[in-house]
Amino acid sequence: MQPEAQLTSPGPDLSGPETPTAQKVVVIGGGPVGIRAAQELVQRGQQVTVLSGEAVTPYNRVRLTPLLSGDVQFGDIILPDLENLGEGFTLVEGMRVVAIDRDAQQVVTADGGTWPFDKLVVATGSNAFVPRIPGVELPGVFTFRTADDAAALLARSLSARKVAVIGGGLLGLEAAKGMRARGCEVTVIEHEARLMPRQLDSGGGARLALQIEDIGVAVRTGIAVKTIDGEFRVAGLTLSDGSTISCDTVIVCTGVRANITLAQEAKLAFGRGVVVNDQMQTSDPDIFAVGECCEHQGQMYGLVGPGYAQAEVAAAEIAGEGTRFVGQTPATKLKVIGADVFSAGAVEQLDASAAIKSHVWEDNLGYRRIFLDRGKLVGAIAVGPCPQASRLQDGVEQQITVYPWMLHRFRKTGQLWLEGEQAVDAMPDTATVCNCTGVTCGAIRKAINNGCGTVDEVSFETGASTVCGTCRPLVEDLIDVGGKPQPMPLWKPVLGFSCVAALGALYPLLAGHVPLPTSYDADSLRVWLWRDNIVKQWSGFILLGLFVSAMVIGLRKRIRWTDRLGSFDAWRLVHLGIGIAAIIGFVAHTGFRLGSNLNMALGLGFILTAAFGAIAGLTTGGDHELRARRIGNSRNPPRKLPTWVHILTIWPLPVLILLHVLASYAF
Repeated sequence: MQPEAQLTSPGPDLSGPETPTAQKVVVIGGGPVGIRAAQELVQRGQQVTVLSGEAVTPYNRVRLTPLLSGDVQFGDIILPDLENLGEGFTLVEGMRVVAIDRDAQQVVTADGGTWPFDKLVVATGSNAFVPRIPGVELPGVFTFRTADDAAALLARSLSARKVAVIGGGLLGLEAAKGMRARGCEVTVIEHEARLMPRQLDSGGGARLALQIEDIGVAVRTGIAVKTIDGEFRVAGLTLSDGSTISCDTVIVCTGVRANITLAQEAKLAFGRGVVVNDQMQTSDPDIFAVGECCEHQGQMYGLVGPGYAQAEVAAAEIAGEGTRFVGQTPATKLKVIGADVFSAGAVEQLDASAAIKSHVWEDNLGYRRIFLDRGKLVGAIAVGPCPQASRLQDGVEQQITVYPWMLHRFRKTGQLWLEGEQAVDAMPDTATVCNCTGVTCGAIRKAINNGCGTVDEVSFETGASTVCGTCRPLVEDLIDVGGKPQPMPLWKPVLGFSCVAALGALYPLLAGHVPLPTSYDADSLRVWLWRDNIVKQWSGFILLGLFVSAMVIGLRKRIRWTDRLGSFDAWRLVHLGIGIAAIIGFVAHTGFRLGSNLNMALGLGFILTAAFGAIAGLTTGGDHELRARRIGNSRNPPRKLPTWVHILTIWPLPVLILLHVLASYAF
């Protein structure tokens, strides 16, 4: 299964072109986090050597399951672009480090070689934890953690018929999926009461179990394995309740333990992992630790996303840029045996806390639950489709306030936000798109603005969708809407007309009304307009005609079958032109003297209608600039609010106009 390793010349010679500030950095570990640290360091001008204990090209561990199931070949899961890192990068495969000599600032490898360093990055990851179950040493017992494990299981699948997977966490379920795809009869045994107990509650675990059983994988929860039976090879399992399961292959997926042996022997501070500060430095300031092997503020992360963030912090600190790792909210968003699973927050602890309130929604397709601490969103779970998963994760990280109407909506529909509010271009920059790599909406939008126009280009720039690929559709949606918003047709005339309308509507606030003449002058325009009853009637009816025309055109814009009468954009401009004419007619009829009672209500209503119409026009013409500044989005454009206020202020006017006309002729 393993391709021929692409070895570079091993040995302590780290010669190569150096800048005056370049340091010799050795990275122990060729996993995704170690490689990310090396990439970040090379980009910052450092000389980096990666010593990988595996004799294969660094690969994407998350994609071992499709490798096992036969969906991909090993070449498809190799980490990309390593050959493009340049002369500052050296990768040595199959080179196991056996000691760290802190005094001499060098590492010692199994072949007796020594590798000097100015700075050292420990990225040794973790090892599969195998509990001391009687019979665990029998032939036919496997783990599922590395490419070698996948290769062994791939070979085993040719003869295996009945497979038992011990452990119902993510890795165990993935192993079950791979072996099931190979035609094996598979049973998953989880000693906790539910599957994925760290990420799901009982309801979510039960829903996931049903979906897994639908593809032919049997599930046993709430029961432990007592012994692995067989005289010369695996023949079955005996469970804690005395029942037995017949099987010829056992896969142990009972968790991992940090690989900290090197750090312990080098007398670095350690707990469950190698203890690091906010800059990812160990107790030796020249030695850094990142990924699953390190412990930051008592927290260890089992996902690659936080490991990538730690790698970036360590590289920045080594390069003298100065930054810090602030920790991350535990979050999982992926497909487990074909089922969408999402979890954010310390769900296991939240579920056990009496002080935390939670709310559940479920239907035939999915299950969702949110956790609230005094009205703040602190956790969320979903099994099945969850369009708002990224926003929920961001909400948990930001601990947003969930208002009563949002809670009511969630109970009814399973969504905290309105459908229009969940558009990808409405997602905040802080929302995480790729859980595997920790890439946010903001990072992807920046890449798009820098010219990335395909998922592959965005992936190369940011790392998104390079691990499990679950986020690829979301990245595609962001690309579709993430380019620079384009201006609407005729946007300049729309802005110009709207500015004129706005100035006309604001005139009474800025200058007050036009005063009546104090004496009669037959040649005075003001006398002719406002003292001549015939002229007053004509100006009133002209104003009424303009108002009716504007309303008809407003309705016409919303009846799309009338497009043959002209384009929507052209009629919008006509609507604005009539609005300006109506403002002029209003001045000709009233001089902005609103009077009292009914007349004042009518006058104020007209001014408000004109003002909000002008604001709607301004936000329509400037829509592309506003959205480029993250004000509004395609589904919730900036013009939406002023347009609706404009419409609401229009509808009382017909009644007020009718009453005004009747009162004028009656009195």
